[in-house]
Amino acid sequence: MQIKIKELEDKMTKPNFWDDSKSASKTLQELKSLKGKEKSFSKFTNELDMLKDILELIETENDEELQNDFLKNMKNIEKELEKFEIQMLLSGKYDNNNAIVTLHPGAGGTESQDWAQMLYRMYSRWANKNGYNIKELDYLEGEEAGIKSVTFLVSGENAYGYLKTEKGVHRLVRISPFDAGGRRHTSFASVEVLPEINDEVEIEINNEDLRIDTYRASGAGGQHINKTDSAVRITHIPTNIVVSCQSERSQIQNKETAMRMLKSKLIDLKEKEQKETINELKGQQREIAWGNQIRSYVFCPYTLVKDHRTGYEVGNVQAVMDGEIDDFIDTYLKMQLNP
Repeated sequence: MQIKIKELEDKMTKPNFWDDSKSASKTLQELKSLKGKEKSFSKFTNELDMLKDILELIETENDEELQNDFLKNMKNIEKELEKFEIQMLLSGKYDNNNAIVTLHPGAGGTESQDWAQMLYRMYSRWANKNGYNIKELDYLEGEEAGIKSVTFLVSGENAYGYLKTEKGVHRLVRISPFDAGGRRHTSFASVEVLPEINDEVEIEINNEDLRIDTYRASGAGGQHINKTDSAVRITHIPTNIVVSCQSERSQIQNKETAMRMLKSKLIDLKEKEQKETINELKGQQREIAWGNQIRSYVFCPYTLVKDHRTGYEVGNVQAVMDGEIDDFIDTYLKMQLNP
């Protein structure tokens, strides 16, 4: 780690380093991340030395209060070390990037749209608790309740590395508040997660392959919203990929954001095509329905959230819906890193 830090610091002293502002910004971000990890490692070393001293005192004095302090500090350090280990192992190509998350309800109308809204709240709470920033890029409100779709950007270190574990179909079982008969319903929603690709990554996009439509932004947003056709929808004709953005105040800014989203989707598709053709890829796309879920959230007749990939489960559904999903994320990452 220290060798890499020295390499980056030497790079910053070279002539013309600041000429390319985007490259310089990326280098600074990488240096900041490495120094943060180095600081954490030093902190753990100091804390372990402290525990060693406490242990020596316990062996000579047999103090019960010291024993309790030792056990308490040991448990805290173990938790911090587990989290640090995962941070160190997030070494995927785009793990350090921001994440673009899109939620789509499955079949079921209002019930599924409300479920998508609940997931949006869950991820927003998780992001806020972990120091990430959220920016809504596109939002399509449901007719009665919930959302038809939402796309949002989660910004911060390793945002994609963590949230990529949430990609898939999520299943809800509960007594529906929209059913006058009080019957139990099962709903589904899909979570798509892509890394935000910056301008340094080159991918050729021909203007002839794009259809760009503008429309009026919807939803809350002040006087500017619904007054001008500022929202932008871009269709990449060869792949039929559609992206849209309405969060910015100008059409130009929305177009720039939408193009970054399109680039992320095209790179994701390109990487998948290294193993399969486009037709094979489409044939393997999973329906947002029963049997394809990665995680189930059961509110009735009992309370349980279970990840079907790892087997990890918790009984406190409300805590999970309030953003307590770190254990699900960490368990899946550990399984992937240590299969």
